[in-house]
Amino acid sequence: MAGTERMILQPRDREFLKELSVLRVADREQIRLVAGFGSITRVNARLLKLTRAGLLRRFFLGSGGGRKALYAVSEKGAQLVDVPLRGPRRPQGAMLVADAFVEHQLALNSIYCAVKLGKVLLEGITFHRWMAFYESVAPELRLIPDGYVEFVGLTGTTAAFVEVDLGTEGLKIWKEKARKYLQLALSGAFLRTFGQDRFRVLVIAHSERRLQSIRKTVAATTEKIFRFSTLEDARNRFFAPVWLRPVGNQPESLFEQLP
Repeated sequence: MAGTERMILQPRDREFLKELSVLRVADREQIRLVAGFGSITRVNARLLKLTRAGLLRRFFLGSGGGRKALYAVSEKGAQLVDVPLRGPRRPQGAMLVADAFVEHQLALNSIYCAVKLGKVLLEGITFHRWMAFYESVAPELRLIPDGYVEFVGLTGTTAAFVEVDLGTEGLKIWKEKARKYLQLALSGAFLRTFGQDRFRVLVIAHSERRLQSIRKTVAATTEKIFRFSTLEDARNRFFAPVWLRPVGNQPESLFEQLP
């Protein structure tokens, strides 16, 4: 395999490798969005060069004609741009079949792309930052969210943890998560760590049935903090009124708007 000395590494390549470290593992469409490529042809050409240079690892999800190429930063690429090596621990070119980690990460990535790069439908709302977690947000809680996002708007900062559910966790786990998030809100740990006085927890479920099951479980602990939406609605209409509280059937937007 050729080395990096055989290609000219562009500033865009460095930024892309940093973004891919956040995504951990991504498909071509997600990469096209975060890297700012205008076409699949261009992104394919660059991915091939970066893979041959040893800066990316490539895997395949599925088999036969329906398989999809996925990419993660290699150890060499991570060292080059000084980012953590967080991708799947799989050999180069491995076939991934029914990989729960990868499926969950791709779903989470689709939310990241929606909140950072999607069309914002509300005037005055801008993306501020996204955080990924590899350890507990507070040592005493043992709580590792899927992600955290902040937006800045006319009425201040909106902060939210993101939890994507593909139906692999039992409802007992959700009962415990609700308790821990409530403790995070009431203990002052969130304010000390993130510098914000309040947050929401956005639970994004893969189906309407699953959403309702989690809502019922969470509502037994708290009717505050949490908001719920389906994966389809969240990634396609994140800024629209598609979010439900633990109790009630009126969808809401996440953002307050001035009259």
